[in-house]
Amino acid sequence: MKIGCWIFMFMGVMGILCLLIGAFGIPADMSLYGYSTNKPISFMGIFLAIVIGIKGFAAYSLWFEKSNAISIGKFDAILGFVLCVIALVYFPLVHHTISIRLEILFLIPYYKVLNRMEYAWENLEEQ
Repeated sequence: MKIGCWIFMFMGVMGILCLLIGAFGIPADMSLYGYSTNKPISFMGIFLAIVIGIKGFAAYSLWFEKSNAISIGKFDAILGFVLCVIALVYFPLVHHTISIRLEILFLIPYYKVLNRMEYAWENLEEQ
């Protein structure tokens, strides 16, 4: 979980940097859960930056053991799962290409680990 936190905190910072780069009209590739763009200042670019920012904030909260970290992490996992399912259904219908999103294989255990950690996390706060 520790390495994942660092990866997603870095990813959150890079999402913000992509928006800043895009503000100057420079293209920057952004991709997550099958959604991608090379124009950070567009609907898809801002959407991806928000999702990446949520992932980065969840990682930051978990790493620094913030009181709301489990809730944010669960929201992140559910949001990621929903976006993957939408991509699994939407892309074959519109683009006529089948794409299997392997991220779901990581999001489900991530949610389960957070679910198991929740009780210990809440008791840790009370001490």
